[in-house]
Amino acid sequence: MAFELPPLPYDYAALEPTIDAETMKLHHDKHHQAYTDKLNEAVAADDALATKSIEEIVSGISAYPKAVRNNGGGYWNHIFFWDTMKAGGSQPTGALKTAIEETFGSVDEFKTKFNAAGVGQFGSGWAWLIVDESGALKITSTPNQDNPLMDVAEVKGTPVLGNDVWEHAYYLKYNNRRPDYLKAWWDVVDWDKAGQRYDAAKG
Repeated sequence: MAFELPPLPYDYAALEPTIDAETMKLHHDKHHQAYTDKLNEAVAADDALATKSIEEIVSGISAYPKAVRNNGGGYWNHIFFWDTMKAGGSQPTGALKTAIEETFGSVDEFKTKFNAAGVGQFGSGWAWLIVDESGALKITSTPNQDNPLMDVAEVKGTPVLGNDVWEHAYYLKYNNRRPDYLKAWWDVVDWDKAGQRYDAAKG
């Protein structure tokens, strides 16, 4: 198997009450596992993919079949998502906090705009904070399992934060109340990790 499902970096219940243990088990063990398995099936059928990293695959996704786009995106996005969160969350600091304040006016205003992107993403998809190709912070969203690393993305860049707004990410606890899920999610965001990603993207 070319790609393996990484274990969660915390216990299933670590993000409660924001995200319940049952949702985490279903999301990681079933949904993320399915993306991993189907990605491996696609890789096994195409020798050109056998030696590529997941980042190489998603960045050139337009060259591959839809199954690779959907499942490669799902595989990468969820690894990124798990690593975006931690028990108890944290607060933005350093260069990222400064950039957010300069770009969006305040951290609270940024959260409002990010949440609006998540609510406004029709159907399944993701909301992102990225460093775009000009080096600026930007909020964007993508459908399905697309992400801003993909050459097909409407807005391209390096993700700093990403929230999954597929219903399987929140429906057991929040039902159809996506805005409530997005608002609660900030309580478990790992801003230290986001700051490291921002610093790396800025070089």
